[in-house]
Amino acid sequence: MTQRILLVFGTRPEAIKMLPVSRALAEDPEFDVKICVTAQHRQMLDQVLDLFETKPDYDLNVMTQAQGLEQVTSAVLTGLTGVMAEAKPDRILVHGDTTTTMAASLAAFYHKIPVAHVEAGLRSGDTMQPWPEEVNRRVTDVIADVFFAPTTRSRDNLLAENVPAQKVHVTGNTVIDALLGIVERLEGRPNIAAELEKRFGFLDPVRPILLVTGHRRENFGAPFLSLCEAIRDLALAHPIQVVYPVHLNPSVRSAVGQVLTGVPNVHLIEPLDYLPFVYLMKRSHVVLTDSGGIQEEAPSLGKPVFVMRNVTERPEAVDAGTVKLVGTDRHRIFEDVTDVLSNPASYQRMSRAHNPYGDGKASRRIADILANRSVQEFCA
Repeated sequence: MTQRILLVFGTRPEAIKMLPVSRALAEDPEFDVKICVTAQHRQMLDQVLDLFETKPDYDLNVMTQAQGLEQVTSAVLTGLTGVMAEAKPDRILVHGDTTTTMAASLAAFYHKIPVAHVEAGLRSGDTMQPWPEEVNRRVTDVIADVFFAPTTRSRDNLLAENVPAQKVHVTGNTVIDALLGIVERLEGRPNIAAELEKRFGFLDPVRPILLVTGHRRENFGAPFLSLCEAIRDLALAHPIQVVYPVHLNPSVRSAVGQVLTGVPNVHLIEPLDYLPFVYLMKRSHVVLTDSGGIQEEAPSLGKPVFVMRNVTERPEAVDAGTVKLVGTDRHRIFEDVTDVLSNPASYQRMSRAHNPYGDGKASRRIADILANRSVQEFCA
């Protein structure tokens, strides 16, 4: 009997990680697949949907200007009521740690619909970092009955919370599925690479690139100004060029504009869709970020990653030595990144292409597990 599966997601990172799952399920006759987007992030979500040539079956379009978490939560909860009544899913799939994920899981619980959690089991151990994602993920894992853990450490976190072992499956992270697909597209279609090289023609082909992303809510205020000052210091002290696609959040744009506007060799650009961002990751020398997904992607490309957070729910790459936590302290960021920029041995140690997060087959494993087929787990 065909299983009716409803995937629910609302942000760009979710879309990147869930669309490979959607494709794997849609190719399997075992499933009738529908997609509902909440559009918690409208513009950046649409970029990914276009890249993957996907049109959702339902669109809640919940994004409003200056929306708070309570508004997103209530809009998703109420919006999904009609979707679930029409789609009548046998199971809902959610991803990761967003407010959409938490609210969709709660909505499914209210309608007694089982929930499978993709990228389950990540924990920082601090409910305020990342905020609100750590609690979103924990709430979702209380409701879910099937858990797709990306690594053995994520699985162990769930087992420590008394989740039955037979409900936890180690699959690898679906972001690697998406990343490898985009890299293959870039390498297999020279015309795309040529177009992107022209698009970023303002970059000096000789100067190393420090690629920056930053948008964490818990860093807003003084910590964000501090990390921007560190970026400025690095740009002035080293023969590098900084590329910073600036998040649309007004709090981010205010701090970035205040500190980094007009700084030589700092390029503040608009947010990028996924394909050009992967292109820039491949061209970059070092990555400085507070993102979760980039901690998983950049090590696959052999790029040293400095994470502007005090804790991470993704410790595997830290243990492997390709990711380093530097917090938001201006002087610590400057010193640690300077070491890699100035010391070839330090760079070599961090740039080893080591990926504990997947082999590009996570989505296929998820489909097989949901179809109740035997599957070989990914062991990180």
